[in-house]
Amino acid sequence: MMDILLTGSVAYDYLMTFPGKFEEQILPERLSSISLSFLVDSMTRQRGGVAPNIAYTLALLGKKPRLMATVGEDFGDYRTWLDAQGVDTKSAQVVPGVFTASFFATTDQTSAQIASFYPGAMAHAAEQSLKDITPKPDLVVVSPNDPAAMKNFAAECRELDIPYLYDPSQQLLRLEGDEIARDMQGAHFLFVNDYEFGLISKKTGLDLDGMLEQVKIIIVTRGKDGADVYADGNEYHIPTVPEQEIVDPTGVGDAFRGGFLAAYAHGWDWELCGQIGSLAAVYVLEQNGTQNHSYSREEFVTRFRQHFDDAGKLDILLY
Repeated sequence: MMDILLTGSVAYDYLMTFPGKFEEQILPERLSSISLSFLVDSMTRQRGGVAPNIAYTLALLGKKPRLMATVGEDFGDYRTWLDAQGVDTKSAQVVPGVFTASFFATTDQTSAQIASFYPGAMAHAAEQSLKDITPKPDLVVVSPNDPAAMKNFAAECRELDIPYLYDPSQQLLRLEGDEIARDMQGAHFLFVNDYEFGLISKKTGLDLDGMLEQVKIIIVTRGKDGADVYADGNEYHIPTVPEQEIVDPTGVGDAFRGGFLAAYAHGWDWELCGQIGSLAAVYVLEQNGTQNHSYSREEFVTRFRQHFDDAGKLDILLY
């Protein structure tokens, strides 16, 4: 079984709803001295973070991913949950005296949102090293994290000759073009959405062909328009799977990555990898939260065959 190590953010999402409109509470002439407190009518705490989101989908599809991250003293319940799902959290290192990274968001009746992000333990991620990980993984996912950690992990992958997936996403705004080009060069995969692809192109001056000279396989997700896989000189368009309902798109891209990597671990072709990613993604779209969906592998295969032809390859997931 391919050993996949996931690095990146681990966070709690605290989501609150305000039964009014922010715009009605704000006095434009008093913005310089604004002081507001909103009484919310609901709050939920959701498990989040890019690395465990991807790991969760991998585990649902029968893989045993490893998680490498820095977490806070409040991570105990989250660790228990991930371990129960089949994610190896031994390399999730607790930083004493701090909380796990946390996202606080209050949303009003018009879907306007006021939010803040506390990096917490994630700020210590650069203190970890792939050189301390045994056995050496077959693939490392370098996903959004403390920027110094992302730089270090990509450099260590190149030094240790470990294939890696580069997924800068939310951190692109903080990265300069030469930093992006440096860590993209030599990566096995680049995963981005269409907006992020345009941002990388603008910052690095590279078009698609230029990027493909730096990285072997590029996957660009395009929301409702599906995804495109560029590999081996070919382009594969991956359609979306029809959803039963749209509830919340948060985490859809992470699930796509998990599904894609689960298929890649089996050595399946690029189109099939993308199709499995597409189905894994829609399950998240149909639920609130990034790890609140579930399915048996039998249910997954049955739904997959309603939309795609796997030529019997997915039978291996049933045993």
